Amino acid sequence: MTISLSEKQQCVVVVGVGASQGIGAAVSRRFAQEGLKVYVVGRTLEKAEQIAIEIKNNYGDAVAYCLDAEDPIQVQQLFQSISLSQEQLVAVIHNVGGNVPSIFLQSSLTFFSKMWHSTFLSAFWVSQSSLKIFQQQQAGTLIFTGASASLRGKPFFAAFTMGKSALRAYALNLAQQYKAQNIHIAHVVIDGMVDGDRVNKALFGLGRLARMTRGTGGLNIDVIAENYWMLYQQTADLWTHELDLRPHQEKF
Repeated sequence: MTISLSEKQQCVVVVGVGASQGIGAAVSRRFAQEGLKVYVVGRTLEKAEQIAIEIKNNYGDAVAYCLDAEDPIQVQQLFQSISLSQEQLVAVIHNVGGNVPSIFLQSSLTFFSKMWHSTFLSAFWVSQSSLKIFQQQQAGTLIFTGASASLRGKPFFAAFTMGKSALRAYALNLAQQYKAQNIHIAHVVIDGMVDGDRVNKALFGLGRLARMTRGTGGLNIDVIAENYWMLYQQTADLWTHELDLRPHQEKF
């Protein structure tokens, strides 16, 4: 018996979920609040499970899933399992790639390759698998978490700039290709320090001190998540394909 899309449970995949106080976790919670089943996908099963439990206890339905987003086989297996399930995939959020500094003339090809795989190639694998499903449905939302490095790179972040600038161009290209098929693709520029665990715990708390000293206050992860939800809610009458998010004190 074939089940129509309207009868299937709607689900969202958030790839790149780490700490509870991070963008991925905040987005997972926000979408779960609206009754969507959330696949909390991260490299560390324990962290993903903690967030999934938190969501089930307080927000809605979630399942933890562990994979390496740089591994095409693992990514394909996740989306194939969803495709074969009684669920409708309505949104995918790619939130992978950390900004690691390096002195350019001392940077190895291995380091650059690793950053490329993390910031860009993981997005290629995730988008390719999700778009196959969206294309069949003639509907879906794909959101990429970008960075200000996609527009202007800072010293010591050449590798990160390479990956994020490629991601931005790639996301906007896909948006042009798939908009006629009712598939909304958006790139979000996160410009500034995120008020989350990665910054606040960096260098034994010096990250939080630097954030407070700068006076930016940091980007609130729940407000970021609210903007992702806003993108998902948009209709084809008027879609946002690129969104810049920054505190009002941040220079640009």
